Amino acid sequence: MISTKSTTAWAEVDENGRLVLPPEVAEQYGLHPGAKVRLDEGHNLVRMHRPVTQLTKVYIEPTVACNLDCITCFRNSWDQPIGRMTEKTFERFIAGLKELSPLPSVYFGGIGEPLFHPRTIEWIARVKQLGVKVELITNGTILNEKIARQLIDSGLDVLWVSIDGASPETYADVRMGAELPNILKNLDRFAKMRKASHYPKPEIGMAFVAMKRNIADLPKVIQLGKSVKAQYFSVSNVQPATEDMQADRLYLQTMHNIAYLQAPHLPRLSLPKMDFNEITTEALVQTFNSQLNISFAGNNWGGANDTCNFVESGTMSIAWNGDVSPCWPLMHTHTSYLHGKPRLSKKHVIGNIAGRSLADLWLDPDYVAYRERLHNFVFAPCSFCGGCDLSETNEEDCIGNTTFPVCGGCLWAQGIIQCP
Repeated sequence: MISTKSTTAWAEVDENGRLVLPPEVAEQYGLHPGAKVRLDEGHNLVRMHRPVTQLTKVYIEPTVACNLDCITCFRNSWDQPIGRMTEKTFERFIAGLKELSPLPSVYFGGIGEPLFHPRTIEWIARVKQLGVKVELITNGTILNEKIARQLIDSGLDVLWVSIDGASPETYADVRMGAELPNILKNLDRFAKMRKASHYPKPEIGMAFVAMKRNIADLPKVIQLGKSVKAQYFSVSNVQPATEDMQADRLYLQTMHNIAYLQAPHLPRLSLPKMDFNEITTEALVQTFNSQLNISFAGNNWGGANDTCNFVESGTMSIAWNGDVSPCWPLMHTHTSYLHGKPRLSKKHVIGNIAGRSLADLWLDPDYVAYRERLHNFVFAPCSFCGGCDLSETNEEDCIGNTTFPVCGGCLWAQGIIQCP
């Protein structure tokens, strides 16, 4: 995700040699007495992970129903019930949210279209009354003037809009049943309806799923976002939900490189900032595929592999029926394709908010242990191997992990797939 906001803080070492963090930083990252944190040493840095006991964000899915038939959707290859969250389930959620301290942010989204649920905007307003940050993702098709006004009045902080093409043809090729001019008209009207300010609210984010068929449109999509003063842009690769979609992947070489990037003694290459243009592009592309540990202006180009950003970010996911899962990909059983073979990812449910509070579910010993396993990522390398039948499900792997679920085939953990 591209953001314009950043902060700098300073820590100091006291007379006993202990690192003392500013109180606001310690509070923000849940660094309370007794908290255990993981440290990773890098070149000229030490990276400190947030404790696995800190909950910072909750994904909540109002519905799995949708008004579109997108080629990228898992619903093209699953047999799951279509349902909507009930008022009773939401009441349990809001009650559990109030008991948490500090309060996490809330993100309305999931498999379906959140605005397809008649109570979503009302629920946003209720969560905002607690004083937390609230985000919503939509396909923009029903963002008419009435709904736009209601969203603005609800106090929503960020509106994410999924746009996977910059022309009517490329857009409709992905999101069947929608017309890009109508989406852009809705989004432009929404942007103009916001109260005039240097920092208008809700902020706007653009989510783009990159494929061979639409990657050439990405610069134009970013320009469309800038025209409505979008503050955030999130780009993900596609995870093939059908066999045919495998041909649209943009990460075949990347999958091979993951194995090399995990080698401990790769040669290091440090690149400076420079222009990307017709003179430099070909040479840089070849360099980035040269199986080196590359830093770009001091930052690792490849990013972290074997890293669960859902756990790293302290998130949990709640499906429409109240089931709590560790992450968005584990909310529903679904099939995708890995190394030319179907991979069945079975849902993993910690519990249901109908019977347990959010705090109780979050601190469930088995759930905490699972998050610790993901911190260490002790799973087989299915994402770049995939040579055995065990890689075809997430139930167990070839290095002896029999505790469900195993995450070695998760493309989110390799930085290939990402959510806003």
